[in-house]
Amino acid sequence: MIKAYAAQSADSPLEAFEYDPGPLGNEDVELEVTSCGICHSDLSVLKNEWGFTKYPVVPGHEVIGIVREIGSGVTRVKVGDTVGLGWFSRSCMTCSQCMSGDHNMCAKSEGTIVGRHGGFADRVRSHEAWAVPIPAGLDAMKAGPLFCGGLTVFNPIVQFNVQPTDRVGVIGIGGLGHLALQFLRAWGCHVTAFTSSESKMEEAQSLGAHEAINSKDPKALRRAAGRFDFIISTVNVSLDWNAYLGCLAPRGRLHHVGAVLEPLGVSVFSMMPKQASVSSSPLGSPATAAMMLEFCERHDIAPVVEVFPVAKINEAIAHLESGKARYRVVLDMKA
Repeated sequence: MIKAYAAQSADSPLEAFEYDPGPLGNEDVELEVTSCGICHSDLSVLKNEWGFTKYPVVPGHEVIGIVREIGSGVTRVKVGDTVGLGWFSRSCMTCSQCMSGDHNMCAKSEGTIVGRHGGFADRVRSHEAWAVPIPAGLDAMKAGPLFCGGLTVFNPIVQFNVQPTDRVGVIGIGGLGHLALQFLRAWGCHVTAFTSSESKMEEAQSLGAHEAINSKDPKALRRAAGRFDFIISTVNVSLDWNAYLGCLAPRGRLHHVGAVLEPLGVSVFSMMPKQASVSSSPLGSPATAAMMLEFCERHDIAPVVEVFPVAKINEAIAHLESGKARYRVVLDMKA
């Protein structure tokens, strides 16, 4: 039996819960969870904000764990390896997306906490392809948030061929944005933070931004007109997107990784003269995750985390929900 923490409804706290995962699949691995990040997506699933949650639900998709059992066909990892597991736990491995390396766009992909139980538990399972080994030079206690928040912002840097000479803006300096600043600075870009919080303007520069712009100041946004080759938005709320389109240079791109539920309402007419683009992307493939981890090890990049013992799991969730987290919350599953 797997021992976990589950919510029975959208407004109930997480409580002790046990379930039988059944036989281990031939290509599956079972991890002993050592730590697990808490992401805003966990909150969305807990509260059924996206409409597909089935209760009881065990959240947790920023998992670091030790491989304890493997199926008979597993070849990529071995018992005793320390690995990470993110939003996806399985893909079909046969479709054109999987066969071309875009496993994260597989139509049959399986979310770690969608229709199954996740990492707020002593054990969790996945297909071997999605259990990505942790390099020796990374702090495993801090690495969990890299598998969602980190991969979400690293993937578009790779997918859209961001250049070291590019001027890049990051909207929202939170769990995702603070990692985007670090990645882009190490990538070689000139990095600008857009933040509505005065308290984060200096913090943003300490995390890698060359400068910070107060996103509440329309004059500041107008002064930034035409400057950016790439702007990545990490926020999940609606903003004046046309103002940010105005900040783009010719052939610039406004890219969304925050799950904004409302229509964007951008002006195509204003995009045409400079051939601007608006886009979005889902996390990343196992290969991109491995690349990200190597990049983090090489450049000493890590999430800024606050660690809670698993016994205080509901306090940890409340802390994240309050907006006070700096910048990611991690559960120590052994404390």
